[in-house]
Amino acid sequence: MRSGRAGAHYAHAMTTTSDGISRRVGAIAPSATLAVTAKAAALRAAGEKVISFGAGEPDFATPDHIVEAAVSACRDLKNHKYSGVGGLPELREAVAAKTLRDSGLEVNPGDVLITNGGKHAVYNAVAAVVDAGDEVLLPAPYWTTYPEPIALSGGVAVPLLTTATNGFRVSVEQLEAARTSRTKALVFVSPSNPTGAVYPLAEIKEIGTWAADNGIWVLTDEIYEHLTYGDAQHHSMPVVVPQIREHCIVLNGVAKTYAMTGWRVGWMIGPSNAVAAARNLQSHCTSNVCNVAQAAALAAVSGSLDAVAQMRSHFDRRRLTMHRLLSGIDGLVCPEPQGAFYAYPDASGLLGCDFGGVRPTSTLELADLLLERAKVAVVPGEAFGVGGGLRLSFALGDDDLNEGVNRMVELLSV
Repeated sequence: MRSGRAGAHYAHAMTTTSDGISRRVGAIAPSATLAVTAKAAALRAAGEKVISFGAGEPDFATPDHIVEAAVSACRDLKNHKYSGVGGLPELREAVAAKTLRDSGLEVNPGDVLITNGGKHAVYNAVAAVVDAGDEVLLPAPYWTTYPEPIALSGGVAVPLLTTATNGFRVSVEQLEAARTSRTKALVFVSPSNPTGAVYPLAEIKEIGTWAADNGIWVLTDEIYEHLTYGDAQHHSMPVVVPQIREHCIVLNGVAKTYAMTGWRVGWMIGPSNAVAAARNLQSHCTSNVCNVAQAAALAAVSGSLDAVAQMRSHFDRRRLTMHRLLSGIDGLVCPEPQGAFYAYPDASGLLGCDFGGVRPTSTLELADLLLERAKVAVVPGEAFGVGGGLRLSFALGDDDLNEGVNRMVELLSV
């Protein structure tokens, strides 16, 4: 796989202007995953039977008890008015209780900030700790959103290449080699989007200890905490390495665990000074999160995890099916996903091959070929900072999954 320094395109964008748009905002790249989904939707609207592996979204309905909580909240007049910027007190308390229950991390409800989805939590956290010129270590492949708030804050994302060979996990040796006097933070994600990697306990301890010893902030995204498979387990870094807590922000939300992507409720948990700074920022950006959505999130985090267990069981079956089918394509190397709901095969062995007169030289071109010829939408590795890979979500129905991957097998078997 090939890598490039994240945010390199900003250097050019910051020296040019066009149509009066600010250089800072004009440099933001659109979400590649959403772009793939939109392109697939356009083809469907034109009558094509497109199967999309692009969206990071459970294909299950939000559980009934959560929906009913929202319906009741709509009728409560207090939810028709502004509420506190930091989130409903009862939700912050429930998030603190849920965090202790699920990961063993004891937090003060006052150190919880409710945000407009997980992306908002990422933006708030980065804005709270990153200054102009600060370097943020970013293991690659990385989720498409991470580099953008770093650049908006004037920081520099420093990608660290991981591969299928090392399980898509960054090592302390890589981190130390990349550390400079400007290193401010590390973005740590386990389970991982896009690779499905899950860090074992010993490696989390090693990385957390390194960060604590060097005074480096850790932004740990735990939104896929309940989606692990086989022997893989999620471990929260500030629990494993308590000494990192004063320089650690935990990012999470209801989107993935409770099939609530459209409800837009996330949160960040961190030291009081960081949360207070992010809350002040949010007071001018969005104010409170939608009260009805917060009531639904309260029902979600306060309820049982039975629906989550059922959903995980379906995902587990699908990941094994996808892994088996993709592994049958010569030139495609597909590690077995350990977490989240993504497979991330290395397709570099297919580049340059002749597929009916077309020889893709990048995974971007390969993804275009799959969409055009097989009517299958995948996200190319370039979207995640590293060419050579493809991300396929297995959060879709079994029939579509089988048909979509078999279309790929038919096209790519050379």
